[in-house]
Amino acid sequence: MIRKFSLEGKTALVTGASCGIGFAIAKGLSLAGARITFNDISAELVDTGLAAYEAAGISAKGYVCDVTDEAAVKAMVACIEKDAGPIDILVNNAGIIKREPMHEMDEQDFRKVIEVNLIAPFMVAKAVLPGMMARNGGKIINICSMMSELGRETVSAYAAAKGGLKMLTRSICAEYGGRNIQCNGLGPGYIATPQTAPLREKRPDGSPHPFDSFILSKTPANRWGEPEDLVGPAIFLASEASDFVNGHILYADGGILAYIGRQPQA
Repeated sequence: MIRKFSLEGKTALVTGASCGIGFAIAKGLSLAGARITFNDISAELVDTGLAAYEAAGISAKGYVCDVTDEAAVKAMVACIEKDAGPIDILVNNAGIIKREPMHEMDEQDFRKVIEVNLIAPFMVAKAVLPGMMARNGGKIINICSMMSELGRETVSAYAAAKGGLKMLTRSICAEYGGRNIQCNGLGPGYIATPQTAPLREKRPDGSPHPFDSFILSKTPANRWGEPEDLVGPAIFLASEASDFVNGHILYADGGILAYIGRQPQA
């Protein structure tokens, strides 16, 4: 049974995986046997990622590519197929967020968030699908979000994009499931990364940051997630073990979406 979770002989592309969640997922896929390729938007970020993979004992190939540029995406996919082999697993991880009240948000900022979080996954999936169809098999994992389900203040563009990504995931399932291609979403909860570290720091008086308290009060697990908490779900969705799982969004959120919150004390 454990062999169903093996990724030996598979080539994975994880977008935006120089660090953070993408790096953790790519590292996990590698430990399960996959060959790792990744991209980032600048040579500096790719070099940083390559150094991190090398330090972790992982042989990875990195590519500079703006995933909002369709011509660049096509060229990258062609290079990967030449350098590392056909792409069996795609993880659409690259993403950005801009926090700003909607009535104050510039149109171009809104469009940029949509381009990176929704249009780019469409274009990268579009580029790898012909090869997957020819081989009659493949795995696409879109990194969704709790904002695929919930709204929250100041994240209108991000929530719109991630909600759209959820439906793109289901549409890819519907259109290509008959080709033995599984497309699922992985929705992280609040994850402890360097980017969220300021939200978890103690205040000068030693009290917790208000946002930290807010997240813990909404999370039945009573903790922030770690990037490694996403590795098991990602391996499952990338492996033979999930061959009959399609169009599903797997939320690794510590239970937030199942929970209305703690009852106020009288």
